[in-house]
Amino acid sequence: MQFELNERAIDATLGTLRKAATSLKAHDYQWRIAQLDALFQLTEDHEKAICEALKADLNKSYTEAFVTEVGYLQSEIRHAKKHLKAWMKPRKVGTPLMAFPGKSFHYPEPLGVIFIMGAWNFPFQLTIAPLVAAIAAGNCALLKPSELTPKTSALIAELIPQYMDKDAIAVVEGGKEVSTYLLAQRFDHIFYTGGETVGKIVMQAASQYLTPVTLELGGKSPCIVDKHCDLTVTANRIVWGKWTNAGQICIAPDYVYVHESMKDAFLAALRKAITSQFGKQPQNSQDYGRIVNSNHLARLSNYLEGVESIEIGGEIDAESLYFAPTVVLNPPLTSPLMQQEIFGPILPVLTYDSHDQVIDMIGSREKPLALYLFSSDEDIQQRYLAQTSSGNMCINDTLIFMTNADLAFGGVGNSGMGRYHGKSGFDLLSNLRAVMKRPFILDVFIRYAPYNSLKTTLLKAFQ
Repeated sequence: MQFELNERAIDATLGTLRKAATSLKAHDYQWRIAQLDALFQLTEDHEKAICEALKADLNKSYTEAFVTEVGYLQSEIRHAKKHLKAWMKPRKVGTPLMAFPGKSFHYPEPLGVIFIMGAWNFPFQLTIAPLVAAIAAGNCALLKPSELTPKTSALIAELIPQYMDKDAIAVVEGGKEVSTYLLAQRFDHIFYTGGETVGKIVMQAASQYLTPVTLELGGKSPCIVDKHCDLTVTANRIVWGKWTNAGQICIAPDYVYVHESMKDAFLAALRKAITSQFGKQPQNSQDYGRIVNSNHLARLSNYLEGVESIEIGGEIDAESLYFAPTVVLNPPLTSPLMQQEIFGPILPVLTYDSHDQVIDMIGSREKPLALYLFSSDEDIQQRYLAQTSSGNMCINDTLIFMTNADLAFGGVGNSGMGRYHGKSGFDLLSNLRAVMKRPFILDVFIRYAPYNSLKTTLLKAFQ
């Protein structure tokens, strides 16, 4: 799909959004609820069309598309509506004796216009989920869906104006040229989901206006399989977490460390779980996705060049963009498989002798977006909690933490900055204005000059 840069139309859209942001209607509880209701209605009315677009762009099955995108968003909207009134209330804090009888509180107010840059791996969810937070916090928003998933992008551009307040929420489609132009404009917050390279470009562009940014990036999320685990359940959960959306998930297990004594049993359990979930020929499975485009297929294919230890899979069909669930055993730590985020259906499996070895290796790398540990040993669990760092951690499962809207989601260090979902998203896209309110009575004279020893002594006592 070809997109043209229409600067005049974009400028007009931004002007409309800025005007709406300065009005009081976005501050209103009823307006926010009405927009959330409209967004929910959009997902209900067009569930089939959304899932069909995701099928066309990524070969997502209807069930996967609903669970990971449409249904997920509906849960986010329900959660926001349920708690919105409480989130909007001023939050009382203590007041020092010096300011008695004053009152202090944090007052959540909208930031203004939020620029949301969607991602291609979950092109509906990762464009609309930040919008839920933006609306809940009373903001206006400009959405730019990913051009790499054109069917979903076009559908978002078609549906949003039909359901949402056109003065407050808009969509602009486009590729790199459009994104570059938009990033040169002034926003009150930029929300980007994607890779590290573009994340740095976004942050650099935002620095022109000192615009705050949220970067949801990725990295190499490790998965550790301890000797103390149910191997069948572990394998099933890893297969689900790794090969949903053909591995094109920023929080998918990027590589697995398994104890040397369990290597063969673990590989056998993986084979069984892959067959159970996708059949003996995953290419024929209705539930196994495809790579987004030929460029990414070539990138993934290059990772296997010269690799001799392919234990499972490795088959590729360029015409249909199929890349089989693939397991590689003990690739060198210097190989591209262990240096780059894979973001695809290749799973390196490495063996270890001690947890010291694994913890040291994780600590030597950039902090990942997620870390997974399979172990029933609480001492081991606590050790990884204390001695590793990641944006998110899940013990004895993969991905499932994303279903909890009360858990903040976001990266740390190289894997991103800023956390959202639920109240965290509301707070992220609000200005928590600090307010102190005082009456005219009980004016404490000792704070005023001229000072003397008595005033100084009393002021010290009030500290």
